[in-house]
Amino acid sequence: MFSIAALVPSPPILVPELCGAVVRAAESDSDDAPAVLRAAALAAVGALAATTRHWTVVGVGAAAQAVGSDAVGTFRGFGANVQVGLSEDALSRSRHTPGAADPQQPLPALIAGWLRGQVAPEAVAATTLVAADTPADECARIGAQLRTALDDAPQRAGVLVVADGAATLTRKAPGYLDERAVDVQRELDRALAEGDTAGLLALDPALCAELGLSGRAAYQVLAGLFAADPIAPSVETLYSDAPFGVGYHVSVWRPSAPGGDR
Repeated sequence: MFSIAALVPSPPILVPELCGAVVRAAESDSDDAPAVLRAAALAAVGALAATTRHWTVVGVGAAAQAVGSDAVGTFRGFGANVQVGLSEDALSRSRHTPGAADPQQPLPALIAGWLRGQVAPEAVAATTLVAADTPADECARIGAQLRTALDDAPQRAGVLVVADGAATLTRKAPGYLDERAVDVQRELDRALAEGDTAGLLALDPALCAELGLSGRAAYQVLAGLFAADPIAPSVETLYSDAPFGVGYHVSVWRPSAPGGDR
């Protein structure tokens, strides 16, 4: 039975060993923006772990891809050889096999593996990557199919969405400043905070691509996951900000329909 979804972003700075010389961003009210974001992400995944140890990770990639629970990766390509796995058994086995950790593992799987290891080592996850150019209606279909599969599972199941907002919100953002991004990010933040699945499905794929809103497809899969529910999900927003010119959102969604958590 599907019971919960946790939403986190994918910046590698969630991992302390990768922060390096990251300093306070001018746009942030925090003296340690990565630490504030990290605490929120860990809290969201903590809520996921408190509900279920069976996770499906949803992220975005250049092409559709599945990463199984036996996968182990490393953040070596981001500056530190921090090894993570989607299950503790896989991670334990890799420690006895030099070179087993994949330095090319997709970032959503790496982030999910790190969060799992920090919060719930006993959890087991598998990752589904949706191609970045997947149309909105196809994303919704993928989400609906996932919901059906999880509702049919005998145990409680949860989804971890790893996705980012627009990367063009300030002049110091990775994609520089695109003045259109502020309004699009504001609408995305509103839809995520209110559990507005229709609002998420209304995101324009072409415009999102231009704005570097890389999580668009994953957010629309999330919309499909909840679309059949008669009322909007219960949403707890833990973080919504853009400390480095990229929109980051952390929240926990729970079905409000009969059978879901209230």
